[in-house]
Amino acid sequence: MKTLFIEKEFLYDGTQLTSLFAYRNFGVLGNSVISWVGECSVSFEHMVDYEDFRAQEKICGKKMLHFIFELFDKDLAHAVLLQRLFAAIAHYEMQQSILSSQFEREGDDLYFKEGKLSISIASSSPVSQMIHFAVNITNLGTPVKTSSLEDLNINPKEISMKLMEKVSQEYLSVIEATQKVKPLK
Repeated sequence: MKTLFIEKEFLYDGTQLTSLFAYRNFGVLGNSVISWVGECSVSFEHMVDYEDFRAQEKICGKKMLHFIFELFDKDLAHAVLLQRLFAAIAHYEMQQSILSSQFEREGDDLYFKEGKLSISIASSSPVSQMIHFAVNITNLGTPVKTSSLEDLNINPKEISMKLMEKVSQEYLSVIEATQKVKPLK
């Protein structure tokens, strides 16, 4: 899995969750995860999660650490499993940084001291499966009680690089595990 941290800050508004976004904009072709820092403001028109859409809940934050995954030749269940694996890796790595029992993961969501730390969605494009995962850098501009990397005293770029490396290694290990076994009779 290819990885890239993008130094330039830009807004995530939901339109980035489209086929070949990483390739079209940053030359990252194939199974990949890219990351950057930027504001988040998803309009109802670009909202993928119908639970949030039906509840008319805003998805926004003044500054977040965003990740977009794109997987080819996989199904949506595979993408959701990777989304959950990434949340578990993020939970573990961040918990190691703060050594607190008040840090929790529920499915693909992370919480610290009852404040929501992350947002995430997995969906299908015409040619791939895509995941958006984001972590609050600050608590400003969020519509619900949140926690943030500032609260945890975690550097966004450093944790981004660590998380992308860990998930890439884990993903490649899974692929290799499927290629070394003898078929059952």
